[in-house]
Amino acid sequence: MISELAYIHPDAKLGNNVKVEAFAWIDKNVVIGDYTWVGPNATIMEGARIGKSCKIFPGAVVSAIPQDLKFNGEETTAEIGDNTTLRECVTVNRGTASKGKTVVGNNCLLMAYVHIGHDSFLGNNIIISNSTNVAGEIIIDDFAIISGDVQIHQFVHIGGHVMISGGSLVRKDVPPYITVAHEPVSYVGVNSIGLRRRGFTNEQITLIQDIYREIFVKEQNVTQALKYIESEIEVTQERDYILDFVKNSERGIVRGYNGV
Repeated sequence: MISELAYIHPDAKLGNNVKVEAFAWIDKNVVIGDYTWVGPNATIMEGARIGKSCKIFPGAVVSAIPQDLKFNGEETTAEIGDNTTLRECVTVNRGTASKGKTVVGNNCLLMAYVHIGHDSFLGNNIIISNSTNVAGEIIIDDFAIISGDVQIHQFVHIGGHVMISGGSLVRKDVPPYITVAHEPVSYVGVNSIGLRRRGFTNEQITLIQDIYREIFVKEQNVTQALKYIESEIEVTQERDYILDFVKNSERGIVRGYNGV
């Protein structure tokens, strides 16, 4: 299962049935889980922690040092969950002293030329399309879908079940369950198609639409909208997720379609 033309440092720890193709390079202080495939010319550097049944395609680089001038050689990691695929030339930098690690969760797909910056935390079941750049210290929650050529500013938080249109420049936090597009990036509706595919009921989707109508469509500020939602809309897991996300947004959330 290990090509004679691959380099594997003797201190690297490989699980059962790991397959390493020719010209792959695996450094010391690396752990790779069972049944993972490391393709030809992939580079797995010091501090990588790769889960089970992953696929690392040619040209991908996992756990290179962060592109951060404050990095001073501290011991940090880049962690990839189970069943995650990194396509050609994906780069996942390891963490800095700020968070200590960069994390990509389970069942994620990072398409060709995606970059994940230092200290970012990606949840599970995330899809990021080709040539998207995720800067440092970004949080992306479960089931987000990010289209190609998207540029995401450092410290941004992207909520779960979000759909971000291709070519977007994301400078503000994106609350859960919505679709955003345009420049500047703006709310264009609830991601109802994606939510139905994931088993959300019509009642759940309607409630989410009611919440975002208050936040983005009606002529009131965010503080007024949150006050109304807390007092007038029934308590559900979806409602509380949205409220907590918006209340805790440090960068502020994206604007409504008409700038409201």
